[in-house]
Amino acid sequence: MNPLYVIKIGGNVIDEPLKLDTFLKDFAELEGFKILIHGGGKIATKLSEDLGITSQLIEGRRITDAESLKIVTMVYAGLINKNIVAGLQSRNCNAIGLTGADGNIIQAKKRPLKKVLSEGVDLGVIIDYGFVGDLNENSVDSDAIHKLLSSGFTPVFSAITHDGNGQLLNTNADTIASVIAVSMSALYSTALVYCFEKNGVLRDVNDEGSVIKTIDPGQYEKLKAEGVISDGMIPKLENAFEALNKGLNEVCIGKADTLPLLKTKTFGTRLTIR
Repeated sequence: MNPLYVIKIGGNVIDEPLKLDTFLKDFAELEGFKILIHGGGKIATKLSEDLGITSQLIEGRRITDAESLKIVTMVYAGLINKNIVAGLQSRNCNAIGLTGADGNIIQAKKRPLKKVLSEGVDLGVIIDYGFVGDLNENSVDSDAIHKLLSSGFTPVFSAITHDGNGQLLNTNADTIASVIAVSMSALYSTALVYCFEKNGVLRDVNDEGSVIKTIDPGQYEKLKAEGVISDGMIPKLENAFEALNKGLNEVCIGKADTLPLLKTKTFGTRLTIR
């Protein structure tokens, strides 16, 4: 099977023009098939504040009400997505900007209401995350993406999906990247790459040189027990191992401006189930 990179970049890259410019240059120069997924960065938050729309977070998760959905759709699927596409086109990478609604490529389900429990006791409180979309293994039309890749396009997905009934949904970009990568693994030898602000998974968060080069499930459990891996890195790695178990070739986590190291297999931290 042909190799395919599914690469996700976060707000830390998007928010800094020089970092984004470097990343787009490196991404455009990657040979072979590739897909880019991006988050939103600070632009949507600032625009919301300017318009008097207050962002709400519950248990670290953002609530997307009707007004917030308008903002994130305009910013993610519009301004950010098209700037990235234009930047790639200027580097002879034939990018095409997409949401999940385009071509019905990613169909999500609106996140259900959640009861708040304390030690198993129903507190009578209901959380409504609003217009947030959740994905499953059948959410992605891999054949449609395959047709785009085969036609010479490089898909660039924003973090906006739809429910098939006319409703757009805000969906976690990490999750979109993982589900797309797993879906494409039946057609390509697929590697999932998360680009963020660190050189990789670090043994010491204050030492950028302490990158752990490879992690398998056994090492992961040991590092988690030692407290080396904690907080937000835990769900990221657990999702990565789940994706590997579903057929991915490899998952890498590293710094956006070291992307050329993918060619030499020395980029960041490589996760493996073997």
